[in-house]
Amino acid sequence: QVQLVESGGGLVQAGGSLRLSCVASGRTSSNDAMGWFRQAPGKEREFVAAISGNGGTTLYADSAKGRFTISRVNAKNTVYLQMSSLKSEDTAVYYCATRGRVIAVTEPTLYTYWGQGTQVTVSS
Repeated sequence: QVQLVESGGGLVQAGGSLRLSCVASGRTSSNDAMGWFRQAPGKEREFVAAISGNGGTTLYADSAKGRFTISRVNAKNTVYLQMSSLKSEDTAVYYCATRGRVIAVTEPTLYTYWGQGTQVTVSS
């Protein structure tokens, strides 16, 4: 089993920044791809960003490009999502996930383990 714990969410004004963290523990490998997803009330879970096992490949949703940066520190089993220029439409519960494979993908059904999520609220 793999446990993922997100942190760093909160309330921020539009235009502000937040950094989310996700720490993995258990039967995890530093070579596993990690992803960030989000789900707003009444909407389906959507892809935000993903990073390959060695950090060499990053993927972003169009809504995140230029504003969000995903990174990882394998020695800490931690992946980060730096979010800037936040908008009210970024308000959602943010989840990290891992898939037991090196290659990063955008499809949530290909991720095996999920964290409990952290709430991000952007006030306008």
